Amino acid sequence: MFPGPPADPATPTAGSVPSAAPPAAEAARIPGGATGAASAGRAWTAPLLLGSAGVLALVIALFGPGLMARGTGELRIPGAGLTTVLRTVLFAGLALHLGELLAPQLIRPVRGRPPTAVRSWAVFASLAGAAATAGQIVRLAAVSDLGITETYGTREGGLLLLIANGLVVAALCAASRRPALALAPLAVVIGAEALRAHPEAYSPEFGAALTVVHLTAASLWTGGLLHVLRTLWLWRGSPAAARALLGRYARLAIWLYAALAATGTASALRRLPLDVVPTSAYGRTLLLKLALMAVVSVLAVAARRRMLRDTDPSAACRPARREQVVLGLVVVVSAVLTVVPDPHWISLRP
Repeated sequence: MFPGPPADPATPTAGSVPSAAPPAAEAARIPGGATGAASAGRAWTAPLLLGSAGVLALVIALFGPGLMARGTGELRIPGAGLTTVLRTVLFAGLALHLGELLAPQLIRPVRGRPPTAVRSWAVFASLAGAAATAGQIVRLAAVSDLGITETYGTREGGLLLLIANGLVVAALCAASRRPALALAPLAVVIGAEALRAHPEAYSPEFGAALTVVHLTAASLWTGGLLHVLRTLWLWRGSPAAARALLGRYARLAIWLYAALAATGTASALRRLPLDVVPTSAYGRTLLLKLALMAVVSVLAVAARRRMLRDTDPSAACRPARREQVVLGLVVVVSAVLTVVPDPHWISLRP
């Protein structure tokens, strides 16, 4: 498809109960949480879950490309683990920023919503993505034995430079009084990344178009869900507003899922010959991604069913936050997909 930003301040408001939960638990807390020992237990469970997921994501990023390529006979890609980490940060930053631009459109129509709002992570996210892209440029220069200026003149180097500059401009827009202006540079970033991902000579425009839709939908789904969960934590004293917000996101997620499924299937059929699925790093990574997406689908359906059945939004938030964790792993696996060799060339070998 998919850093640890600063957490939001939990400022008590009239009629609300101050929370003692650590900042890292914000995205995982739910409206209507229990008090006393149960509340303290949940406060510790969320950071442990997020920390474990973060460690697993780092392990997948560093060792995933090598493990997936083991026994395939494919050429070893220098610095594949580091490149995967950098690309994961790029995808995560893009998702966080796009999610923040989407979420207000879901929040604004909710009636009776609390006046509190989560702190923006957009500036941090875009700058982190820009730094990760700059790291990819440096790595490309080292691998190609070129100077930085000469690297800018290559196709991949020039596109990476465009991505980095676009993210910096998006961060400046996010820090301004009109953060919605960041949509333009983020659109450039997505377009440049789509072109970078398709250097092939066989219909690159069609492949890039599929990637634009796929990357946009994946970023909106992942980043939008995170922002909604953060907002629900602040709205834990207003279950009606929280349930309405979760319902609005769930309806949008259905369309995003459809776009992901359609473009992902088309891209896989186009780039992956069926006979090399089990014998190529790309095919194996794709199978892992499909397995994770199946888990995400089950969790999304569970959250929607609980939302329709229960009046308490906390019932739906439990599978939703698990969905968020698995989506984070999908982002890492998606980064691995962009690093392993293109299976199209494997099928052309003599």
